[in-house]
This record gives sequence, C-alpha cells and structure tokens, in this order.
Amino acid sequence: MTNERTVIVTGAAQGIGYAIAESFINNGDFVAIFDLNEAAAISAAEKLGNAKGYKVNVADEPNVQAAVQQVIAERGTVDVLVNNAGLQFISPVEDFPVEKWDLVNDVILKGTFLLTKHALPAMQKQKKGRIINISSAHGRIPDAYKSAYCAAKFGQVGFTKVTALENALKGITCNTIMPGPVRTELIEKQLPILAEQDGTTVEEALNHHILGKQWIKRLLEPSEIGATAVFLASDGAAAITGEEIGVAGGI
Repeated sequence: MTNERTVIVTGAAQGIGYAIAESFINNGDFVAIFDLNEAAAISAAEKLGNAKGYKVNVADEPNVQAAVQQVIAERGTVDVLVNNAGLQFISPVEDFPVEKWDLVNDVILKGTFLLTKHALPAMQKQKKGRIINISSAHGRIPDAYKSAYCAAKFGQVGFTKVTALENALKGITCNTIMPGPVRTELIEKQLPILAEQDGTTVEEALNHHILGKQWIKRLLEPSEIGATAVFLASDGAAAITGEEIGVAGGI
C-alpha cells in the first residue's frame, strides 16, 4: 500500500503546469499530466519521474471523460485536480476574432468545468478531494487587449465558488490561485505583441503591462505557484475553500 495521492494537472507539459506537477511529485504524489501535445506530455512525465502523460483536449467532453476514467481505472481514484490549461490571444475588443474568443474560453473556462465535472464523482465517493483552479491576477484586474482571457479568468472565480459551495459538506475544497507575472514562454511570446499594439518597445511593454502594477517588480518563478498548489491540497488547508489566493508579488 502507498499513501501517495493521484493528482491530475492539465496543461502540465510546460510552464506553470509543469512546475505544479514537479511540486506534487516532490511532495510524494503521482501526477497524471494532461496536455493537448501528447509527445510533450510523455516527455514531461519521463523527466519528472512519478508521472504519466495523457493526450487530452480539455474542451472536448468525451476526451476528458475517457481520460479521467482511465486515470481512475489505473490509479483507483483522483485525489487532487489542478485546472491549469490555458492560452492567450491579444486583440482590441472591436477586432477580436470570434473563433479566438471561443477558443480561449473553451480551454480555460469550459475545460475547468469539464475536468471538475468528471473528477468530482470519484472525490465524492471517497469523501475527500482538492480542486485547484489556476486563474490569474487578470481574474480580478483587467488588462487591455485581453478581453477573452480576462472573461475566462473572472469566470473561473465564480465557478470555483459554486463548486466549493456545492461540495462543502462532502470533504472537498475548491480554490483559485491567481498568479501574477510568471517567468514562462506565454509571457515571453506576449511581449512583442503588446509592444506592437501600444507602439512601444518590448521593455516598455514589460513594465507597463507586466511589472508596472506589481509591487515587488520581478517575474515570479513557476515553482512559487507549485508550492501554493501543494499547500492548498494539504490537510492543513482543509478549511480553505471558495477562496482566491493571489500569488502575484503585490498587484
């Protein structure tokens, strides 16, 4: 017998998701890495060790349901779910393509809903579970050109609270982590686009959009988000539910 928990982390082949997976593995848990890129998910699992990669489109319900059931069949249950998968598209509202709006909201908001929907029965059966939704500081503070992203991230907060309320007497907590600017490929790719939209340099875009509003004036490390997720999944956080935890360096 083993006491290691089974943790699902979506979008875990790279960036914040990878760091969260690594933090749980360092905590003695097993991590199912759900990612749209199957090769990347498998590669990440091999690097991390006590993990397995799965190809999952979080916006596709049959795919999500099958993947969660596969994990339960292989591991017995799901103890922790971290909804991290996300993407960004930058455009003024009047020019925002509808298909990009749908894509951002499908991955972030619908994906969070679908994974939660299909992981909850296993958690309810064992009367214990932790659900952690990775929102963003943009889940409480708007930013120009990110209407779909902000809408989805604000939406995650409302969904978190309803999930927490419905499961408060079932031994299950649900919380949101709101990261600030984290040192990831996502931010590195955003900067030239933001600079172009503003007609500024990349450095000016970094200071205006990313670090300008932040108190400690540095990019956060992905491991800092991972450490917070591990805490929220711990027994010590059993009374924390329906909350938004900012890990933002002051914003």
